[in-house]
Amino acid sequence: MYKKHAFRLVSLLLFVPFLAMAQPVSEQPKPIRDALETLASACKSPLAEIDRTALQQLTELYRRHQFEALWTSYARLDELLEQLNALVDDGLNPTIYHPETIRQAMHTATTEPLHRECSDILATHAYLLALRHLSHGRLPQDRLEPVWRSPDAAAQQQADDQLLDIADDGLAHLEQAFDKARPTLEQYHNLRKAHSRLRAEPPQQWLPIPSGQTLRPGMSDPRVPLLHQRLVKDGYLPDALVPDNIETRYSQPIEQAIKAFQARHGLQDDGILGAETLAALNVSPTERLSQLKINLERFRWLSRDIEARSLLVDIAGGRVIHFRDNRPRWETRSQVGRDTRQTPAIKSNVTRLTLNPTWTVPPTILREDKLPRIREDLGYLTKQNMQVLDYQGNVLEPQQVDWNNPGNILLRQAAGPGNPLGRLVIRFANPFAIYLHDTPSQGLFARSQRAFSSGCVRVESVMQLVDLLLTDGERERFTRLLATGRTHEFRLDEPTPVLLAYWTAEADSTGQAHYRPDIYSRDHDLLAALLAADRQQLLDSP
Repeated sequence: MYKKHAFRLVSLLLFVPFLAMAQPVSEQPKPIRDALETLASACKSPLAEIDRTALQQLTELYRRHQFEALWTSYARLDELLEQLNALVDDGLNPTIYHPETIRQAMHTATTEPLHRECSDILATHAYLLALRHLSHGRLPQDRLEPVWRSPDAAAQQQADDQLLDIADDGLAHLEQAFDKARPTLEQYHNLRKAHSRLRAEPPQQWLPIPSGQTLRPGMSDPRVPLLHQRLVKDGYLPDALVPDNIETRYSQPIEQAIKAFQARHGLQDDGILGAETLAALNVSPTERLSQLKINLERFRWLSRDIEARSLLVDIAGGRVIHFRDNRPRWETRSQVGRDTRQTPAIKSNVTRLTLNPTWTVPPTILREDKLPRIREDLGYLTKQNMQVLDYQGNVLEPQQVDWNNPGNILLRQAAGPGNPLGRLVIRFANPFAIYLHDTPSQGLFARSQRAFSSGCVRVESVMQLVDLLLTDGERERFTRLLATGRTHEFRLDEPTPVLLAYWTAEADSTGQAHYRPDIYSRDHDLLAALLAADRQQLLDSP
C-alpha cells in the first residue's frame, strides 16, 4: 500500500514542471505599448491630439522593435534634433517638430521615469512627421493646388509602408533616412541650396526704389544712385563701380546689370527700367525667401508626378521640358493660358497626335471672341476659312443663322496655314479640352511672359518635341501622313506621361535662384496656408 501511494506521489512530482510549463507565462509589461493604447490620457499635447494615421504609424514602428524605447542613446537623440533643425533649409519650420520640447522632455525623463514613455513617443512622432512632410509635402496638394489625374496616371509616391521602412532602417543612420525621404528631383535639391544660401545672407537694409518715369540708357534720374546701390548689393554690379559722387545717369553698366536681373526674374531683358522690373527690384530678401519656401513645397508635390521619361509643362515659366532618365534633357518655349483662362494642372499620358488638324472653336471662345466679330462682319467666317455646323455635324449657311441668338452651333476652321492649331496637336486625356499644339503665332515666343492662350499650350519647336515622342518605326509614317495636308489621327505606340504644373522659382546647380512672375496670383494663398498650418501646430504643442 505504501509503495502504491509513493509511486503516485513521485509521478505527480515529476509532472508538476510540465504543468508549470503549460501555464501561460505572464507577459512582460510594455509601458510604451500601454502609453500608445491610452495616448490621449497618458501623454500631454501634442501627442494627445495626433490623428489615427499617425498613431497607426507610431504603433507599427514600435511593434517592429517589440515596443522598446527607440531614443535611449543620447547620440541618436542629438542626431535627430540636428536633422530636425536642418529642415529649415527645406523651407519647413523646425519648431513644429518641437525639438526643444523633446530635449527638455528627455531630460525630465531621466529624473521622472513616469514621463519616459511619452518622451520617447514624442521624439518618434517628430521623426515620422518630418519624414512624411519631406516625402509627401507639408500640406495636402489636393486642397490647395489640385492636379487632375487621368486614371492611368496616378501619383507615384512613397506608401506608408515604404516610409516606415525608411524610418526603421534609418534609426541607425538618421541623416540617410532624411535624405531618402526628400524628393530625388535635381530641381528640389538645387532650390534647397538656393534657400539655404539666401537664408544665410546677413539681413540687408531695404529701401524701396520709388516709382517714376520709365528709365532708358542715357537718361538721368535721382533714383539712379539707389538703383546702383541695389544692384551692387544683389551682386549684379561689382563694388568698384559704386561712384564716389552722386551719379544720376543711367549708364551702360547699369543697363547690362538690369538685363541680367531681368533674365533671372522672368522679365523681358531689354535693359529698360519699367514698372514690372521696378516691382521685381522692390521685392525684399524676406519675400524672396518666402517665395523659395513655397516652391520647395510645390516641388515636394511635383516629385510624385514627374516620371523618368515624361513631358513637363512649366506653366508660369512658359516652357515644355522633356525628361529622360529622371533628368531634363530638352526644352522649348511655350505659350499658356492668360489669367482669365488659366491652364489647369494635369497629369495624363500623351497617346495620340492629330496631324493637319481642324479647329472646333471652344464654347467660351465662340461666345466671347468669335460672335462679336461675326456680328460686325459676316465675311469674317470666309476670311478665317470657317464652317458653321449644327450639333449633328450638318453644315449651315451663315445667312441662315440668327447671330444675335445662334443657339446650338459649332464653328470649325479647316486645316491650313491660318489654323490656330498649326500643323499638329498633341493629345492626352483630360476633362478640360486642353492639349499641346503648334501655332502660327510664332512671334509671341520672343516675349518673356507668354500667357496669351485660352488655356491650351502652344509649343514653339513642336516638330522637335514630336520627334522625342515617336519611336523609330513611327517616324516615316508620321512624315508621310503630315505631308498629305489632310487631317489624320496618329496613335502613338508608346504613351508618354505628361504633367502640367505651376511653380514660380527654381535654381541652378550652384544654388543661384531664378524667379518668374506669379501669373495666376497663387503664391500668396499657398504661403498663407503654410504659415497658418505652422501656427496651428504650434498652438497644439505644449
